[in-house]
Amino acid sequence: MKTDNKPWFWIPLLNFASGLPYAIIISVSVIMYKNLGISNEDIGVYTSLLYLPWVIKPLWSPLIELIGTKRKWFLLMQLIISIAFLLVGFTIPLNGFFIMTLSIFWVAAFASASNDIASDGFYLLVLPEDKQSFFIGIRSTFYRLSMLAGNGLVVLFAGYLEHKFGDNTKAWSYTMICVGLLMTFITVYNFIFTPKNEINALTTKETAHSQDFATIFISFFKKKQIGLILTFILVFRLGESQLLKMLSPFLLDSKELGGMGLDTEAVGIIYGTCGVAALTIGGILGGIAISKQGLTKWMFPMFLAMHLPILGFILLAFFHPTSIYYIYAVVIVEQFGYGFGFTAFMMYLIHVAEGESKTAHYALATGFMALGMMLPGMLSGFIQKYLGYQNFFIWVLLATIPGLILSRFLTFPKDFGKKSEEV
Repeated sequence: MKTDNKPWFWIPLLNFASGLPYAIIISVSVIMYKNLGISNEDIGVYTSLLYLPWVIKPLWSPLIELIGTKRKWFLLMQLIISIAFLLVGFTIPLNGFFIMTLSIFWVAAFASASNDIASDGFYLLVLPEDKQSFFIGIRSTFYRLSMLAGNGLVVLFAGYLEHKFGDNTKAWSYTMICVGLLMTFITVYNFIFTPKNEINALTTKETAHSQDFATIFISFFKKKQIGLILTFILVFRLGESQLLKMLSPFLLDSKELGGMGLDTEAVGIIYGTCGVAALTIGGILGGIAISKQGLTKWMFPMFLAMHLPILGFILLAFFHPTSIYYIYAVVIVEQFGYGFGFTAFMMYLIHVAEGESKTAHYALATGFMALGMMLPGMLSGFIQKYLGYQNFFIWVLLATIPGLILSRFLTFPKDFGKKSEEV
């Protein structure tokens, strides 16, 4: 089947293949090691280090720009990730599994970061700008859905096996083997359905290979407004980076500790049902809005839609309503706003990457974005402990203001993202 002009056949699973490994390596591994008897101290130190490849991925992004094709890169990386998860599953029952599985996760993390670079570059090369604006919402939505699948369905599956076998080691071994098999299926699907031709009219293979490693890096830092751009990218998610780390603890902690006192199953149901639906609808509507009227009109309203739902968590922290439906309402609004608003941010990063070296420049932009997520996230637990949940959520809301202010000074074509023809 020819799918070059049918992005719906390949964009969803290509982006699902980016989010799922990230969720398993960064989040699910924490729960897995906890249930396998690893101390909190070791979990905190070593699983945090697994985040590093996504921060430093711009260092090798020019190699992916210069060597081979993006399609060959992401297919190879997805295959490595599949094998890595299978190996983790087979290694868990062995003595010394902690060091061995961490080493394998490290390989998977570098492969996953490389897969992100290649997948992003592939998307930028295959689709023209007008179609990019429409599908950016679809991309971000399926990326987030893959994160929810990893943090929700995979964990629920492991919990089911723990109860079934009464053996956490066997349960997590089988779970990781199943994840490896799922990634293998996704890799085969992407091999079949992704377009074979990734060079569009704006970028030619000859142009890409005429550049050297240093030139690609230097050209990024010569972009107009680059100082403002990098500052904006680093601070825009200052509030969100802390919210994401402390939101689940807030919902799970007892009311005596300032939390909402929910159990793990309740949190999974909230985010796995209504949360997924709201996120999906928000992301799709965000992409449609930009494709119809351009990024200029929608950037600031979308950013507000992304940040203002934090008010809901402030209200929950202060009033602690007994009805779970209030929590549903807050989560639905927050997930919809996130899906709707984050579309504008990712579309702006596409604008930043415009030029001859789209893949490397997009990786640089997302690398700075990852740094802006990692550093505040590392401090969020200390800040929450010092402030308490009520004041913490107020601080998180205030932390979104610098990014909103800086966004008003960014310049880009008035109709950037607006489609010129039907997708």
